[in-house]
Amino acid sequence: MNINLSQCFIAVDDHDKAITFYRDVLGLEVRNDVGFEGMRWVTVGSPEQDVEIVLEPPLADPGAPAADRQAMAELLAKGMLRGVIFSTDDVDATFERIRAAGGEVMQEPIDQPYGVRDCAFRDPAGNMLRFNQPRKQ
Repeated sequence: MNINLSQCFIAVDDHDKAITFYRDVLGLEVRNDVGFEGMRWVTVGSPEQDVEIVLEPPLADPGAPAADRQAMAELLAKGMLRGVIFSTDDVDATFERIRAAGGEVMQEPIDQPYGVRDCAFRDPAGNMLRFNQPRKQ
């Protein structure tokens, strides 16, 4: 029996800005763009992987109360929702490419004590995205 990751979810408040960032800055491909009951879901992914990132509204429930929608939007604006960790074969080059494209830097590349070299950015919605590679011995 195999169990593999298929999708993960990131909340965004502006799908068009998110698409520009994930497609044009990170180089992911847009795989799907679906609307439903006034909401929108966009899936993006690396051409080398089957895993998809679903860019979804902060509260993807058409029946959610307005107060809950507002609370989730506020958490997103503060950068309090979860992000994603990407792996790369060259964290320094990845950092420079994203920074040059205007990415909001959270952490410049650094060797971490747990065996990776990594850096971090915020996407246009405020989500933290980390990029790491195994540290060279």
